[in-house]
Amino acid sequence: MEKTIYLTFDDGPIPEVTEFVLAELEKYQAKATFFCVGENLQRNPDIAKKVAQGGHTLGNHTHKHVQAFKTPFAHYLQEVEQCQKTLQQVVPHVTTKLFRPPHGQLTYSLLTQLREKYQVVMWSHLTYDFDQSLSPEVCWLKLKGLLTPGSIVVLHDSLKAERNLRYVLPRLLEHYTASGFTFKAL
Repeated sequence: MEKTIYLTFDDGPIPEVTEFVLAELEKYQAKATFFCVGENLQRNPDIAKKVAQGGHTLGNHTHKHVQAFKTPFAHYLQEVEQCQKTLQQVVPHVTTKLFRPPHGQLTYSLLTQLREKYQVVMWSHLTYDFDQSLSPEVCWLKLKGLLTPGSIVVLHDSLKAERNLRYVLPRLLEHYTASGFTFKAL
């Protein structure tokens, strides 16, 4: 099996944070997948365009980062469609149908409905970079030496995760590149 890791970033695009991620990825010729929140796409279209121009994949993460367990079925589907419409307006040449549910929450009914139009993408490794009670070192240890070919890692290009992300991402890229891995977009 090819030694590939799939890095994914949720919640952006966010000024400075997403741009930091893009700069780090470029250092290693790494590609990644960015699951974007529709509101952030509207606020930061130029950053989303930079993501696409860098050869990365963009995906849908709902328009307002809603939780499936707290949002009525029809409203949740509207959130997904609104984000998809925004993605297509901001980056018209992007035809992705990737979707990641915020917080990893989906009901069976939503999953069944969404699979008709989207490829639902979860993850194999969560860094908890969004948890501000965790030190950056702890977040890094949740990955160091644990990733295997085909791992899908979720990080967050958000203000909440920024401190931990800025510590974890350079170490992850350096460590796994030195171990012979490459990073590809989904």
